[in-house]
Amino acid sequence: MHWRNSQVFNNLNPYWLRYLCVLWVLGLTACGEQIPLYAGLAERQANEMVTELASQQIDSYKTTHKDGTTVSVSRENFAFAMRTLNSKGLPSQIRSNLGQVFRKESLVSTPLEERARYIHALSQELETTLTQIEGVTVARVHVVLAERVAPGQPVMPASAAVFIKHTSQVEPDVLRPRVQRMVASSIPGLGALANSISVVLVPAARIVEPPHLVSWGPFELTDAQIGLWRRVILGLLGFTALSAIGIFAHWKRREYMFQQQQITQS
Repeated sequence: MHWRNSQVFNNLNPYWLRYLCVLWVLGLTACGEQIPLYAGLAERQANEMVTELASQQIDSYKTTHKDGTTVSVSRENFAFAMRTLNSKGLPSQIRSNLGQVFRKESLVSTPLEERARYIHALSQELETTLTQIEGVTVARVHVVLAERVAPGQPVMPASAAVFIKHTSQVEPDVLRPRVQRMVASSIPGLGALANSISVVLVPAARIVEPPHLVSWGPFELTDAQIGLWRRVILGLLGFTALSAIGIFAHWKRREYMFQQQQITQS
């Protein structure tokens, strides 16, 4: 019987060893699983995202492919990373400059095409400039140039609308007139109408940082949990020590009483 049991154990041992190895590999894979945040990024966009995530103590990974760069994070950091990037307006929009917008792709351009390119170039240049202001994370500019709808009709004045997302450090009452003056000075026909420019200022969402985890043995716990478990363990150790002292004292008392009883009987 002993030989049979030993034989069965030897037959099962390789199977269980392989099973445990598979579980271990799967566990390592799950712990190190990376989820892409964005793909097809330009190198500058990816670098901005990695830098911002690093400032929030989020480990990110950048891989380059034929269709662009991919930024990935671990599964447990995915939600916090997305909130962080959204609050900062990342990935940033790749804007065209005047040279790119007015690049000649055909021999003859219609007046409508030239006007559309000009409006687009104005908007792109203004957005690029506004995002250079300290505290501005996202800027969008919509431009309408002065034009005559039909012969004999009055000329419709130029106008502009600006959307700004900013951090909490920015004072909206200080930022709004600066934006209005900058946009009015950049668009023909708006110089005297700076106060009529619509500027919408939206504060960026506050980043709620997840609790800081500390490795404590094989576990990852928050500071509060570590303090709680330390008190529990110290309490258990104290209770064990007091119990041991009590048992030892009781045993010594019983030994003393037994010795006294032996002396009395003798």
